[in-house]
Amino acid sequence: MNYLKKILRFALPYKRYAFLNIICNVFYALFGTLAMVSLMPMINILFNETAQQYSKPDFLTFSDYFSKDKIVEFFNYFVTNKLEVEGPSATLTYMIVIIIALFLLKNLFNYLGMYFITYLRNGVLKDLREEIYEKTLHLPIAFFTEKRKGDIISRVTADVNEVQTSFLSILELIVKEPLTIIFAIVAMFLISVKLTIFVFLFIPISGFIISAIGKRLKKHSSNVQRENGEMLSTLEETITGLKVVKGFNAEQRFMGKFRDNTKRLFRFSNQLTHRQNLASPTSEFLGIMTIAVLLWYGGSMVLIDKSLSGGAFIGFMALAYQILTPAKEISKASYSVRRGNAAAERVLEIIEAQNPLEDKPDAIAKETFENNITLKNVAFSYEDEMVLKNFSMVVPKGKSIALVGQSGSGKSTIANLVTRFYDVNGGSIEIDGTDIRELTKHSLRNLMGLVTQDSILFNDTIKNNILIGKETASDAEIVDALKVANAWEFVKDLPKGIDTNIGDSGNKLSGGQKQRLSIARAVLKNPPIMILDEATSALDTESERYVQVALENMMKNRTSIVIAHRLSTIQNADEIIVMQKGEIAEKGTHASLMAKDGIYKRLVDMQSFG
Repeated sequence: MNYLKKILRFALPYKRYAFLNIICNVFYALFGTLAMVSLMPMINILFNETAQQYSKPDFLTFSDYFSKDKIVEFFNYFVTNKLEVEGPSATLTYMIVIIIALFLLKNLFNYLGMYFITYLRNGVLKDLREEIYEKTLHLPIAFFTEKRKGDIISRVTADVNEVQTSFLSILELIVKEPLTIIFAIVAMFLISVKLTIFVFLFIPISGFIISAIGKRLKKHSSNVQRENGEMLSTLEETITGLKVVKGFNAEQRFMGKFRDNTKRLFRFSNQLTHRQNLASPTSEFLGIMTIAVLLWYGGSMVLIDKSLSGGAFIGFMALAYQILTPAKEISKASYSVRRGNAAAERVLEIIEAQNPLEDKPDAIAKETFENNITLKNVAFSYEDEMVLKNFSMVVPKGKSIALVGQSGSGKSTIANLVTRFYDVNGGSIEIDGTDIRELTKHSLRNLMGLVTQDSILFNDTIKNNILIGKETASDAEIVDALKVANAWEFVKDLPKGIDTNIGDSGNKLSGGQKQRLSIARAVLKNPPIMILDEATSALDTESERYVQVALENMMKNRTSIVIAHRLSTIQNADEIIVMQKGEIAEKGTHASLMAKDGIYKRLVDMQSFG
């Protein structure tokens, strides 16, 4: 129930609907019990067992209105009077009308109860999804390198739905079913204390059997949800890498992997469903066993002892059966709690995940960039793998610093650290003398524009993709940014211009076109610091030429950190730093490094030869 308490905090904004639901459920339980009790006088009329009562009973005190004897006397007086004046047929009609009215009121309040609880359930579901999505946006990138995207998607969709169907369905039962049982039990005690005590001797036995069946449900449910996440991960990876799968004729390999996953899901789902399916027939069988014993014992009270009337016994039986349905629902709800526990655990793992990159309470919102970016003795490792060791550099305002080196030398890591996607393990990174860990992440990233090797675009129009850089920009500003990024020459020829949808990940465009749109987005933001992480490495020669012109336009009078794979793109940088195994091997201008005839010249010669 611990997870249920945590989930129920999302219900607080909707507590008025819970209150209205409780009121409706009280009336539902009350009219449901009265409807069953009203069967008694009708049965007595049918079998002519109604005790004659010619004088109207007096209700002298408030407690008289709740007295069993007074209520029975009043019913007997009402029936006797009607029988004398209007005859059995009319009296029976009156009783049937009363029964119909009571059942109508019962079902009306049942509907109203469900009507109000719908707002609570769907409101909690909405808020839960929004909180998970917001947490997903704010968690560090490192969190998602450890967890597969498909598993995250499964938690946001399937597990949240499971929380709704499993946990939140219990909200309907918390008041409704227990009250129905309580009212029925009170009425049963009023009819016959002896018979009621006899019935309740069998309830602990039923409870023990039902509990034993539901014991392992949480484990089976957790297995199903984990495998569902694995399946979605495999599907997401397959769709993302479909070209590679087809290009290497790897369809059978991936199909085999997917089949293994679905086989496990099939097995776990069967185990879970079998246990769930066992709940209902077991509850019903135990209920019928109770009814059978009740028929035997109660029947003897009617036929042998004559201590109970036939109408009272049938009314008692109806009440006993009325207890069975809510009791069955409560037993099913206990299974739902176990199943929902597993789903809630996975959902809350994201919501309660700690963010090591949270802003400090007194973090500074830095608005301007004045002097330089300084990396002092920076050390960083991904888990146990040391990537940067004692790395230092200074990027003066208005200068362009290029980082080059072989793959794995730590170039892209510096871009991730400067933008604070990760925190350094040792040393510090400062902007204008202030450690970036003392700044708010929002203000830090406001000072920076980022163009990555992978052109990350969204399934939307060109305009909306570029507006991510500056939400309030006008169409004219967007066109100016496209011109700087050397992208206007192809955008203006598109059927709808900047309002053209570019498809999933921008796949309706070429690689060079996508990259130029990424640059336009950064241009529109117009930040004082630009970080280019291998922005041309994935492009062909012609596209690279267009993009290179766009980058040069963008970097004019701007502080830039350029991470380059193609060395031809950074020859005009103010300083080039050559990295090797997380350390600085060489640094200088293009000309001085070529004259040194070291690592940099060797890299240039290799690319020129290539």
